[in-house]
Amino acid sequence: MSKFRSAMVKGKKARLESVKTTSTRKRSKTSMKEEDSPEDLSSYHTFPDPADVLQLRSQLLSWYDKEKRELPWRTLATTESDLNIRTYGVWVSEIMLQQTQVATVIDYYNRWMKRWPTVQQLAAATLEEVNQMWAGLGYYSRGRRLHEGAQKVVSELKGEMPRTVDNLLKYLPGVGRYTAAAVGSIALGQVTGAVDGNVIRVLCRLRAIGADSTSTAVTEALWNLANLLVDPIRPGDFNQAMMELGARVCTPKGPLCSQCPIQSHCRSYQKVNVKQEQTSKKLLGKLNAKTSVLPDIEECLNSGACQLCPSEPWNNELGVQNFPRKPAKKAPRVERTLTCILTRIGEQGDEEHLLIQRPNKGLLAGLWEFPSVLLSEEKSDVKQKKALCDDISTLLGTLLTESRLHYVGEVVHIFSHIHQTYVVYSASLKEGDTKEQAENTQWLTRSALQEAAVSTGLKKIVKLFDSVESLKGISSQDVKKRSHPGAKSEKKLQTSRKARMAAANGGGKQLSLSSFFKTMKEECG
Repeated sequence: MSKFRSAMVKGKKARLESVKTTSTRKRSKTSMKEEDSPEDLSSYHTFPDPADVLQLRSQLLSWYDKEKRELPWRTLATTESDLNIRTYGVWVSEIMLQQTQVATVIDYYNRWMKRWPTVQQLAAATLEEVNQMWAGLGYYSRGRRLHEGAQKVVSELKGEMPRTVDNLLKYLPGVGRYTAAAVGSIALGQVTGAVDGNVIRVLCRLRAIGADSTSTAVTEALWNLANLLVDPIRPGDFNQAMMELGARVCTPKGPLCSQCPIQSHCRSYQKVNVKQEQTSKKLLGKLNAKTSVLPDIEECLNSGACQLCPSEPWNNELGVQNFPRKPAKKAPRVERTLTCILTRIGEQGDEEHLLIQRPNKGLLAGLWEFPSVLLSEEKSDVKQKKALCDDISTLLGTLLTESRLHYVGEVVHIFSHIHQTYVVYSASLKEGDTKEQAENTQWLTRSALQEAAVSTGLKKIVKLFDSVESLKGISSQDVKKRSHPGAKSEKKLQTSRKARMAAANGGGKQLSLSSFFKTMKEECG
């Protein structure tokens, strides 16, 4: 443990000597407000015994200390003594980790922190540079909000990152209840729980909370539980331990219950065992013609009226995966987009492609894309190709007709809420075709395109285009081979062989065995 970390822990211990239970701790007004549980809430869904809370903390943190993954933002949080840099670094990591897997984030995070190690340096960057760095990570508004937040910190807070959960919520765009709590606990040592998707799953299984996990009643119950359980001395580590447990052990599918350090506190695990024993007793009872009833574990006293109990019956096949229950996801919107890769020869003799910048708000805000038209079922393919050509003609200041479009293929790209299919065409421009440069457009060489702020969908389109072009190259080589004099001679030789074989066969009749070998001998001779 670093000297900085050790000193921070000792300071917290001193401040908390007088604290006997977590219920007396002060919390942030916004994200950590203490809401009394409803009077009719059964103890089945909470932790009424303080001893259980202390034991759970100890078990979970001991497991975390042994099993935690070494991640760059965790290293920064425990070794960086500059509070401003520490808060900034944890904030960046939490924004990147939203809806994105840890393995994907690591490389992006390292490159980001190397380029902009302080909030001041990020604020001085351009949005184009930020989009370029973020390209491929998805949910692009996150990068823009980090940039906006950095500029706000510099302009309104004199470059000092917010020091409390409430101020993190107040000053940083894109920071909600969870992110503020995570940054506050990990970077600033504030005593608050943090509830993300992994923690929702862990808590719902621990306390058998089976109602819709997105409902207000469940959301508040989970935050109350998180605030009750969080370790007052190591709040950041505790919250990360809960997330780590959900990511690696208490997983959505195939949870590793036998490896869970807090298994003894899990209502769901207990319920699975009881159900299995009951099933076993029933089978034995049938075989032995005896009846046996196994007493169940404690159940919710208000089952049937409780806002946290599941509304659906228990499914033995799911086991602990009965918790949590989520509403069915809405099917993604299906869209088809006509897009065109325009190519010209640039001043340096390299091939260049035309790109257009998307609006600063909405899907893929500020990124660059090929000229595109969203397809409509109401219009024919001919009319929609004409619409694309009209758009391109306006951009170029010259006429581009549908006959110059060459079909490349289709690319499917899935967004969180859109199932997008790109219908890809290509067109090559001649010298003089481009008469003007429209606003928010640029011509990029292939190497520049690879470094630009473009989406993963566009990269898929380029990959398809390259594969089709390479196949064309192979086909053209085949044509050249066929037109070579040697190829003609080979073709004549094959024709003469066929003729002799046919003659020996007496026309179209099948060869006798002796005739066949005679013919082959002549061929080989």
